[in-house]
Amino acid sequence: MTSSRKRGPVRAPRSSQQRVVAIQPVPAGRLLAVYGLLCAGLVGLAGRLAWLQVVDATNLQTRAHAIQTQTTKPIGKRRTIVDRNGRLVALDEERFTLWAHPRYFNFPGDDPQKIRTADEVAGKLATVLAQPKPALLQTMAGRPSGVKLRTDLDPETAERVRQLGISGLDLEAYPHRIYPQGSLFANVVGFLNLERVPQAGLEQSRDSDLKRQETALQMRRGADGTPLPAGLTAGSLYGDDLRLQLTLDSRLQQVALQALAKQVKKWNAKRGAALVMDVRNGEMLALASTPTYDPNKFWTFNPGLFREWSVQDLYEPGSTFKPINLAVALQEKAIKADGRVADTGQLSIGGWPIFNHDKRANGLIDFPTVLQVSSNVGMVKAMAQVKRDRFWHWLRTMGIDEIPDTDLPGAVAGELKSRKDFTSQAIEPAVAAFGQGFSLTPLKLLQLHAMLANGGRLVSPHITRGLRSGDALASTPGGSGLQLLDPGVTRTVMAWMESVVDNSSGLGMKIPGYRIGGKTGTAQKAERGVYIPGALITSFVGHLPIDDPRYVVLVVVDEPKGGNTFGSTVAAPVARQIIDALLVLERIPPSHPKELQKAVAKPSA
Repeated sequence: MTSSRKRGPVRAPRSSQQRVVAIQPVPAGRLLAVYGLLCAGLVGLAGRLAWLQVVDATNLQTRAHAIQTQTTKPIGKRRTIVDRNGRLVALDEERFTLWAHPRYFNFPGDDPQKIRTADEVAGKLATVLAQPKPALLQTMAGRPSGVKLRTDLDPETAERVRQLGISGLDLEAYPHRIYPQGSLFANVVGFLNLERVPQAGLEQSRDSDLKRQETALQMRRGADGTPLPAGLTAGSLYGDDLRLQLTLDSRLQQVALQALAKQVKKWNAKRGAALVMDVRNGEMLALASTPTYDPNKFWTFNPGLFREWSVQDLYEPGSTFKPINLAVALQEKAIKADGRVADTGQLSIGGWPIFNHDKRANGLIDFPTVLQVSSNVGMVKAMAQVKRDRFWHWLRTMGIDEIPDTDLPGAVAGELKSRKDFTSQAIEPAVAAFGQGFSLTPLKLLQLHAMLANGGRLVSPHITRGLRSGDALASTPGGSGLQLLDPGVTRTVMAWMESVVDNSSGLGMKIPGYRIGGKTGTAQKAERGVYIPGALITSFVGHLPIDDPRYVVLVVVDEPKGGNTFGSTVAAPVARQIIDALLVLERIPPSHPKELQKAVAKPSA
């Protein structure tokens, strides 16, 4: 049955009615504003990206490269110097500076957060560094970082510091120049000061050659600091092992220096020099001078010792120049090899008196005797046969007033009168005949005597053979040089010099089995054109062996004091010791083996 009750509208429950939210339309202006802001943001972002990638890309790449790349600057290492046989003369040794950072002190095995006290660290370092603990504490007091505790640490001490394993201690490596031979080569090698700036000798003159070819090393690193191969060019890690090789022999240098120092002390002389040259190529085997200094402690010595006077100071050579003048006279055919001169003991030239050192007349003598008795009068008469203009020309041609062609640092030119003064005043060529009135260095005199020994060639004296790699040593170069004199002329003069040694028993230069030539010199010493009363320079120059000349030895002793101060008594004994050593070291065979055998057999008879 159908109900007839009329039903009203159905209503939702109250709770459902409350959840109905009326949606109102958003204003169009607000939508446009939001849309505009979003578009502006996108345009700005695109513009910024374009700026970074196009305009500012180079700058950003540079900054990124700087962050990712580690640059290591070179520490300025220098090449090693060795003698002719490879013995060390100068080298760089690694040294260390010890830095402390107290705020990071930590012992091995400690909690990383635990900080040790400076007192604890100083206690461990005191033994290793051989320094008092209170001194170390005072240095670190109140300073949290960057404390320099010690410099000039040797590698062994630095390793002991590392083995302590203490965090907060840093070792900074740096090169330190040392000279193992001490004062032996100081006069020619020089030294570096505490800032590693060369101050003298080869260290200064060959500075560019002694600097290693180091470049700043740039290495790319990853985010965790791992080195990456990218960025390293070929040869970046290469370090050359070149060494500067000298022509000097440390063994002969030692003999020369010891003999020279002993004689300078004996005669209370001002200074002395000994030089040995290979006449075939100009190589110096020894260049010793005294007094000298220790380049490892240069600051304790007088700076006046830092220059090599045998290369830089001038003197009048005196009688040691007589053989050279006689060679000039022979070359000019002004005298004959078998000629003679009348030695009257004294004579007057332009009102100036000239006499022999002993004021004795030797009569009619040949030229070997002129050298044997060192006759000044005989030399004046012999050189008077040479035209003055030609005499002066030869002195110029031999380079008396020119700087020698040499690698020896500081070499200077000699002094020679002008052509006008030399040719217009008779006294000038007269005194030049026996080695006065002009001046030169001992090095120049050595070069001219080498010219006599090698057949008339003017070779360049030098003490370096160049840069060599590894253990390789340079071979001895062959002969060269400007030919000035005829070989026949020089052979004649060398024979005359041999007669000086053979006929001078008091000279003490005769060695059984060997042919040796020589000449002494005892010259007045001049200063500013005036001779100093009583001041002499004694010298001796020797050649060996005469039959096949290879070496010339020159010894010069400045201002010896006392009686009997002559080249034969002061300089010759030093030369004799050098020649004895030279014969052994260079294994020079005797010219007369039988004579040597007899001399050796005599003591046992």
